[in-house]
Amino acid sequence: MALLEAIEIKRKMFFEHEGVPFHCLDFEVSTPTARGGQTLVRLKMRNLLTRAVFDKTFKAGDKFKEPDLVMVPASFLYADGEGGHFMDQESFETHEIGPDMLGDALDFLLEGVLVQIQKFNGNPIGIVIPQQVELAVTYTEPGARGDTASGNVMKPAKLETGIEIKVPLFIKEGERVKVSTETREFAGRA
Repeated sequence: MALLEAIEIKRKMFFEHEGVPFHCLDFEVSTPTARGGQTLVRLKMRNLLTRAVFDKTFKAGDKFKEPDLVMVPASFLYADGEGGHFMDQESFETHEIGPDMLGDALDFLLEGVLVQIQKFNGNPIGIVIPQQVELAVTYTEPGARGDTASGNVMKPAKLETGIEIKVPLFIKEGERVKVSTETREFAGRA
């Protein structure tokens, strides 16, 4: 297995440090001016198991393993007190992903939605949800005429997963809308 040197690690790369997978968010190389000084690499890194983000400095020649990370397509089945339950689309086994790994993903997931489960050494450690999802509006006030004059052209709407977002006045109850999972904002009619 090829080892990565700290100096080779760039943004968005994955590496393993002390048996834990990390994702490089940013890096900074500092080359000392003094002779014999060591080149150092400061990595802003996310621990993929705890989601914690921190900076750590390594020597340029420090070596890391490439982590055994794979992305597996899975469909969302349901959520309960234990977290989310997903069906692996390759092995058809069910994976339970705890609330700490899910973050706010359940705000956007309906039964059957496809996600990617990230596995480290064969065990699920997190999920990647689509950038946009389609959800039905379960409640919103009818848009009143004249609201547009004040520049207030958005109104709150409750969606079928329970989250509330702002939608344009013309959106009616029962319509399907696209929602950005990153910004939690209205992204168009479905």
